[in-house]
Amino acid sequence: MAETRAQKQLVILGSTGSIGEHTLRVVAEQPERLKIVALAARNNAERLVAQAQACHVRRVALLDRAAAKRARELDASLEVLEGPEGLCELAGMATVVMALVGLAGLAPTLAAIHSGRDVALATKEVLVGAGELVMAEAAKAGVKLLPVDSEHSAIFQCLQGGGDVSRLILTASGGPFLGRPDVDFETVSVEATLNHPKWKMGPKISVDSATMMNKGLELMEARWLFGAAPEKLDVVVHPESIVHSLVEFADGATLAQLSPPDMRVAIQYALSWPDRWPATRQKLDLAALGALHFFAPDEGRFRCLKLARAAMTAGGLHPTILNAANEVAVEGFLAQRISLAAVPRLIERAMTKAATTPALSLETILDTDARTRAKVREWCA
Repeated sequence: MAETRAQKQLVILGSTGSIGEHTLRVVAEQPERLKIVALAARNNAERLVAQAQACHVRRVALLDRAAAKRARELDASLEVLEGPEGLCELAGMATVVMALVGLAGLAPTLAAIHSGRDVALATKEVLVGAGELVMAEAAKAGVKLLPVDSEHSAIFQCLQGGGDVSRLILTASGGPFLGRPDVDFETVSVEATLNHPKWKMGPKISVDSATMMNKGLELMEARWLFGAAPEKLDVVVHPESIVHSLVEFADGATLAQLSPPDMRVAIQYALSWPDRWPATRQKLDLAALGALHFFAPDEGRFRCLKLARAAMTAGGLHPTILNAANEVAVEGFLAQRISLAAVPRLIERAMTKAATTPALSLETILDTDARTRAKVREWCA
C-alpha cells in the first residue's frame, strides 16, 4: 500500500519478542495510520527475516553479529545492520518502539532521543538503570517518552486531565505463585515459574513477575516517567488484571484505567496519543466479571519488591546495580544454575557495596552495569 501523509513511521527494536509481536498486530490493525520502516532483534534471525518479508521492510538489525550473518544468508536482498551501532542507526530513522529486553535498550533509546525521535518505551530497564540521564536528555532534545507497559499507560491515561496528584498506584497480578504458600522457591521449576495466569510474556519478564521484581522495576520507571517522589508510589495486588493502575488526587478522587488484559490497548495508545483510534478487539464486560479484588503485596515473601523500593529510595547507582544483578540472576535461574530463591539473595549481595553517586554519566552507568554482571555471573557459577 502506498504511504500516506497520515501514516506514522515506526522502527520496532525488539520485534521478535512479546511486545514486538503485539506491536506488529497493532500495525496490521491500523494500516492507514502506521507503517514499519525498520525492525531489529537481539539474535532471532529467522523470525526477524520472516517479519521483514511479511511487512515489506528492507532494513533490519541484529545485536548478535553471528545472527546478522545468518539473516544475510536467509535473505540477501535485506540490508542487515549489526551490533549496538546497527540498532542505534535504525533508532534515528523514525518513531521508535523500544521493546528490547534489558539494558541493551539504553544506547538505542539515547540514539533515538539525540535524533529527535519520540520513543514508545516498553523496556523498563532503560529508566531503571539510567532514568536520570535518559529523562535529562529527552528534556534537552524536546522528545516524548510514551509508556507502553500497561501499568504506566494506565497512569498516563489517568493523568491526561491534569490535577494535583497525591499517589500513583500500580497494580500487580501477583504472578503464578499468588496465594500459594506451598510453593518452595528453593525447588520450584522454571516451567512452573514461566506459567503466568494472565499474560503471555517472554521468559525474563515472566520470572520477574513471579518474584515481583517486575513491579519493583515498574515503580522505578514510574518515578522517572511521571516525576513522582518514591513515597508517592505504591503497589496493590489485583489478580484479575483488569484495573491496570490508578491515580489518587489531592481532593480524594481516584481514577483508574480498566480494560481486558491485552497489551495492544497500551501499545496502540502510545502510538495514537493524543488521539484514540477505534479497534475491533474485546471490550470490557463488568457484569460478566462480577467482582474485582485488591490486597497488599507480601514483601516478606517477595523480597525483590522490597529490594527495588530500597534501590529507588537510595538512588545513585543502586538501581543500575539492582537491574544488572537481577538480569544475570534471572539468566542463571532460567539456565537452572541457581534456584528462584537465590535471585533476591544475589541482588542483595550486589547492592551491599553500591555507590550513592549520581548516575548522570553513560560511561559510569555502563561500567557499573558491566562490573555488576561479572560479579553476579561468578556467584551464579
